[in-house]
Amino acid sequence: MNFTRWSARLPGTQRRAAARRTDRGISTAPPRPAQRGDGGRAEGSGSVPAARGDTAAGDPAAGDPATGEPATGEPPPEEGARDAARGRTGHGAGEPQPDPLPDAPALEDFPVREILASLPALVAVVYGPEHRIAYVNDAYTTAFGPRPIGNRAADSCPELAELGLHPLMDQVLRSGRQRTVKSRRSAAGGSYTVTCLPIEIPGAGSGVLVHAADVTDHAEAAERLRASERRQRETAVTLQRSLLPQELEQPDDLRIAATYQPGGEDAAVGGDWYDVITLGAGRTALVIGDVMGRGVRAAAVMGQLRTAVRAYARLDLPPHEVLQLLDGLAAEIDASQIATCVYAIHDPNEGHLVYASAGHLPILVRDEDGTVRRAADPTGPPLGTGGWLHSSGAIALPPGSSAVLYTDGLVERRGEDIDEGVASLERALSGATGAPQVVCDRLIRSQGVTADHDDDVAVLVVQHPSRTGPSAELFHNAALELLGGTEAAPRARAFASGVLASWRFSPELHDLGVLATSELVANSLQHGTPPMRLRLRRTDRRLIIEVTDGDDHLPRRRRAESEDEAGRGISIIATIASSWGSRRTPGGGKAVWCEFALPAG
Repeated sequence: MNFTRWSARLPGTQRRAAARRTDRGISTAPPRPAQRGDGGRAEGSGSVPAARGDTAAGDPAAGDPATGEPATGEPPPEEGARDAARGRTGHGAGEPQPDPLPDAPALEDFPVREILASLPALVAVVYGPEHRIAYVNDAYTTAFGPRPIGNRAADSCPELAELGLHPLMDQVLRSGRQRTVKSRRSAAGGSYTVTCLPIEIPGAGSGVLVHAADVTDHAEAAERLRASERRQRETAVTLQRSLLPQELEQPDDLRIAATYQPGGEDAAVGGDWYDVITLGAGRTALVIGDVMGRGVRAAAVMGQLRTAVRAYARLDLPPHEVLQLLDGLAAEIDASQIATCVYAIHDPNEGHLVYASAGHLPILVRDEDGTVRRAADPTGPPLGTGGWLHSSGAIALPPGSSAVLYTDGLVERRGEDIDEGVASLERALSGATGAPQVVCDRLIRSQGVTADHDDDVAVLVVQHPSRTGPSAELFHNAALELLGGTEAAPRARAFASGVLASWRFSPELHDLGVLATSELVANSLQHGTPPMRLRLRRTDRRLIIEVTDGDDHLPRRRRAESEDEAGRGISIIATIASSWGSRRTPGGGKAVWCEFALPAG
């Protein structure tokens, strides 16, 4: 095929060149010959007669021949109006007039073959439904070698297949529209952004011009950037996971599971966290939170908050007091980052969750019949904002029910109100049964959370199982109101002895339990105020003895001197029990408790 002949007949080029000349006011007719009085200049040459003594007929400067009046140097009014309408500038007599613009070169005047050959981009021209090769430029030959003209591209240009261009060229032929693909990689390692344009080739019909720009450097730079971002993300994910509990504590009365899933590769890791903290006397703290930031910094702030929560939990404070302490600490850690958090405490003797929320989403509780309840206010502002007094609320958690604590990544979607997401989670929870980990997985799937999710997600599922049969025999409670002053001590010892015997403990554990009861009751009678109460609780793993009274002064262990008549009670309890502790109770007063671990099996 004569490519020079094809390039000189690109469709429409002559019509467009003529149109450009007409638009510029350039006549396409041949110039008329010079006439007398024109000073030897052809009309349309763009010059004016030279000044001389004789003036040309019709020259305004020669005056009006009919009237003999001298010329004024101004054109008649109607000519001035026409000049203005034509956009003339009103050059004075004798002033040089601007030359008209020369004809712009038409496209067929350009040496198209030479232009395409010198382009740094790769250019190939194929024609017909089999995409036979009509032309490849020098850059294409340098990159992939010479290509025989007339052969099918599928046979002679494997690089087009590597770049996935054959289907693209078919689309271009069918639709008559150009198509572009970005950063396709060839087997040789180069990356190209390719545009395929439809063309008409005289004598060959429809064809496609393939224009491939080498973007290898850009692609490699982008890949290095992506690799760096992946390493940073992996670092953040590793840090995040290392700061989360490696193994959840499992209280005697609850079954707990949790799941953390980082966002997809395009989403920076956030600061979601959860925790389960055993407080003693059968009580358990449940925590979930979300640092409102991304990356390593958010994960680091999360780790500091989680550590602080565990430290404050050891003080056995009410939930709102723990959040109050966290609020001040969050502002000190990083004033530019805030966090939401829910801190809840489960007490098996009370049968409900006492909680406080700092700007976090509500706890959901599913009853045994599938009814889902949402924890109501109080909810305070996020941690780190300061100036707010948090308060505690409560929601029932009877046997057979489950509670779900979660972060916003589970329910928040772009373009959707977050209440709709919470309502969707409620519907999913209503039908979610099975072990806690099974419920976790079902909730995540129901909300459409995948590996490519745009935010990280943390879910904590807490079940308070209903126990029947042999399992129920391992859990018992007994309580006695301590009335009557000093005579309450022997009555408490007798009550404890009878209860521990009925629970079939070993003689050694029976005696240790009675001794611990005696010391706790004596301490309460001496330092506390009514009302006083003794509570014994047995689980499958421990014996718990607890005494409450109306005085809020917490006891502490101290060294008693040999001549001291008192002060040994707490030391004795600390020596014989597995653990002990004290806390203030709601409404004033305190509780002092100790635990004995039961032998395994």
